[in-house]
Amino acid sequence: MPLLEPGSPSDLVRATAAAFTERFGRPPTVLGRAPGRVNLIGEHTDYNRGLVLPVALPHATWVAVAPREDGALNLSSTQQDAPWTGTLDTLEPGSISGWAAYAAGVLWALREAGLDVPGLDLHVHSTVPLGAGLSSSAALECAVGAAVVGLLGLDLDGRHGEEPLRDLLVRAGIRAETEVAGAPTGGMDQTIAVHAQAGSALLIDFDDDSRRPLDLDLEGRVLLVTDTRVSHELTDGGYASRRADCEAAAQALGVDSLRHASLDAVEGLTDERVRRRARHIVTEVARVERTVAALEARDFAEVARCFLDSHTSMREDFEISTEELDTAVGVAVEAGALAARMTGGGFGGSSVAIVPEERLAAVVRAIDAAFALRSYPAPDHLVVEPAAGASLETDGLSRA
Repeated sequence: MPLLEPGSPSDLVRATAAAFTERFGRPPTVLGRAPGRVNLIGEHTDYNRGLVLPVALPHATWVAVAPREDGALNLSSTQQDAPWTGTLDTLEPGSISGWAAYAAGVLWALREAGLDVPGLDLHVHSTVPLGAGLSSSAALECAVGAAVVGLLGLDLDGRHGEEPLRDLLVRAGIRAETEVAGAPTGGMDQTIAVHAQAGSALLIDFDDDSRRPLDLDLEGRVLLVTDTRVSHELTDGGYASRRADCEAAAQALGVDSLRHASLDAVEGLTDERVRRRARHIVTEVARVERTVAALEARDFAEVARCFLDSHTSMREDFEISTEELDTAVGVAVEAGALAARMTGGGFGGSSVAIVPEERLAAVVRAIDAAFALRSYPAPDHLVVEPAAGASLETDGLSRA
């Protein structure tokens, strides 16, 4: 059964450091790491000040850095053909495009926050699938942020003034994504990439910015993520239009966000499209609450109902699913998964399923066969053990 493996952390440290040395002719000073994520439930609710329940992937992004004294920036990646070069003084929104906007954007945001970021040589290596809706961009942003913190000799669990450094990294990643890369997302991806705890999902409330780890004991079941290989792109307008509809709904209802809207009020909206968008948000927040309660009670039948209702809402009210996602979800359940739904921003990307261990191989085979029958691209599959958030690696590296 072919699965997309996360790789050994020690092997990835060595590979990233070696690639840096080959490119720049010297070893890196520090490596930062941050994971991708899969969201169990709560789609498009973060920017509506709602609830989300993500899990950090074992698949992560590693960033090796070493300082420069001339203010130059040299960025390269194992996964990208085109390197990027520039200078600290020219970093600003609108000055960078492509993959480098996510990395260099963090350097800009950290400087804006008052950190003394030097010129850098920087190399990226990642096992997070690109374009799969698994937050490869936030993994990159937060790995860059962690590496810079390490380079400056700071404690990742320390503070910058009154602000915890981990919160600063979240904020810098969000600014890089929204202001520099131009993707109007919420803050879920950066929050889980920085604050995840191994073995747990993380319940995040964007109304009061609270976080609560939730032990994810699935009692003999595993999380299966299926990447449909339909590229997921957050800057193509579909995401922004959904966000604009949500903001229009909140304005029409006279509330500061849809988190504070009632379903009865939403059903009274006169614009049919805006009404459906708002209905998804209000009901999805309630589904997160139901899912958390069900997981704590080990009521997996209720979890299955929440997943089904969520996927239906995203397909019909928010209109962000695809034929490939619908196929992956439906076939997974037919083949023995307890529950399945699309995950992430939509318009492609991945599904997530809760599968009894003894049915895992059968579910993977069934999805692969269904995709082949429909002439879809062959999907990739990941099994997820909830991982920890951003970390640093300095052992055996240069201190230059």
